[in-house]
Parts: sequence; C-alpha cells; structure tokens
Amino acid sequence: GAQAVHEYAEMGYLPEAMRNYLARLGWAHGDDELFNDDQARAWFDLSGIGRAPARLDFDKLAHVNAHWIRLADDDRLAKMTLDVHLARGHALGPDDEARLLRAMPFIKDRAKTVLELADQTAFALKVRPLAIYEKALPMLTGESGERIARLRDRLRLFASWDVFALEAELKVFAEEEAVGFGKIGPAVRAALTGDGVSPDIAKTLAALGREESLGRLDDALQQTI
Repeated sequence: GAQAVHEYAEMGYLPEAMRNYLARLGWAHGDDELFNDDQARAWFDLSGIGRAPARLDFDKLAHVNAHWIRLADDDRLAKMTLDVHLARGHALGPDDEARLLRAMPFIKDRAKTVLELADQTAFALKVRPLAIYEKALPMLTGESGERIARLRDRLRLFASWDVFALEAELKVFAEEEAVGFGKIGPAVRAALTGDGVSPDIAKTLAALGREESLGRLDDALQQTI
C-alpha cells in the first residue's frame, strides 16, 4: 500500500474519496458509507467509534472512489486524467484536453480510479495514422470495408455530432445496410481506435469529434488499399 498521502493521489484516488473512506475507518454512522465533508462533521459522535482495530481495505476504497468519480466535475476529471497521460510520457496535442473532456461523461461511470480513466481514454489521444491491430485488418477489406467507406461518406455529410444524434444515425445506417450493428461495430471501432478498446461507437465518435473521427476512418481504409 501507499506510505504517504501523495502516493494515494498518484494511485488515482480523489481527495474527497480519501476523506470519506478514512472517516469511516474505526467510526460509523449507522449504515452510511458514502458521505461528504459536511455530513461527516455533522454526524461525527464519539459513540460511533468502534473498538475493533481499523484495517485498510482497498476494495472498499475503490468503491468509495468510484462513487466520487461519478459525482466529480468533468472538467476537473479531464485535467487530472491529462496529468496522468503526461506522467506516462504522452506528448500533448492541441486537441487532447478537449477530447478527454468530451469522453469523460461516457467513461467516468466505469472507472474506479483516475488511472483507470487514463487507461479508458487512451484511444482519444492516439496520433494518426493509427496502427490497426493485425486481426482487425481483414474487417476493413471486402464487403466490410466497403460498408465502412459508405458509413464514412454518410458521416461526412452528417450535420450534428451529438452523441444521441449519432446513435440514431448509426441505427438508421445499419437498418439500411440490412445488417445488425454487431457486424459493423467491431470494424468501425478498430478503425477509430486501432485496438478496439473504447466506449460504444456513437460515444467514441462524439469524444473524438468530427474531424478526428473522419480522419481516422480515412486512414484505416487507406491502410487496406
């Protein structure tokens, strides 16, 4: 475990989560496990102190941290996540912070630490042209590749880049192609991310933004020519 307070920050725990968790060690207020600073101050009473020695449980800490990540401001989380990427050696691009901010609403419900936020947003910061993982390359050729090209052309004319509008457009596209989106999605995700790790397609498109999304689709199709 960490030996100093700053190490918990480096491990991706939010300050409010640490305060919540540490207040709960050796003290209880009924069954309440998730509470803010004001509630802790209002509720604290010596009668709530337990006799058993406190023990750090990282699973419980992760649960508390995930709760506070879900409640945290997207802009704050995007900046914290960007710091992790920088610490990992990522060279900052001009649009990276904006992409992280757009991705945050789709990612933060799935993460237990800021480090996980960084892992799950890595797709947004990749530099074009992306290297497509080998097993995905066949999905970008033949009939599947032609379908992705039609999707790219359709998206190029699409006026709105809102996630809900994109979801609706992808559904209509799949219906017109007479295939389930499960047959399209893996190839599109590979083209957009290189390795298939990202939120669902509409959210990935929304996070990347119009220009980056279309550019990545162009690049992927060029690799198969």
